Amino acid sequence: MKLRTGEPWISAPAYGRSLTGLTVNLLVRDIEVAVAFERQVLGANVVYSDADFAGLRFGEAEWMLHAGHTYQDHPLHGSLGGEIVRGIGAELRLHGCDPDAAEAAAREDGYTILEGASDKPHGLREAFIIDPDGYIWVPDVPSGE
Repeated sequence: MKLRTGEPWISAPAYGRSLTGLTVNLLVRDIEVAVAFERQVLGANVVYSDADFAGLRFGEAEWMLHAGHTYQDHPLHGSLGGEIVRGIGAELRLHGCDPDAAEAAAREDGYTILEGASDKPHGLREAFIIDPDGYIWVPDVPSGE
């Protein structure tokens, strides 16, 4: 089921054929809420957004959001109901995104901080932030020596 009115900025086949490498597609309850989190907390740029789909970018990383209602005929449809947490077990790492700024924005907007910004032994300063759909975002930058 689609809620979009009008035509998207690019046809689905043209967009699909344009993708290369690894892409991430997140299934979300509400595109507008998810986009607000990713813009305000992560500093993502919105390439395109409507009620069914959004394309976002941060630096060279690009990812997609699909509203759960668009998966009506998809094999995952049966697992999307209720209050199921969708992001368990996955970390979405956004390299080059300031974890201190992301944490501050997340706290200001009332999002859950799983772990605040800190320097890790593997050479990154990172924070763990839970978005409205339960996905764990990890903004990180190289830490000081």
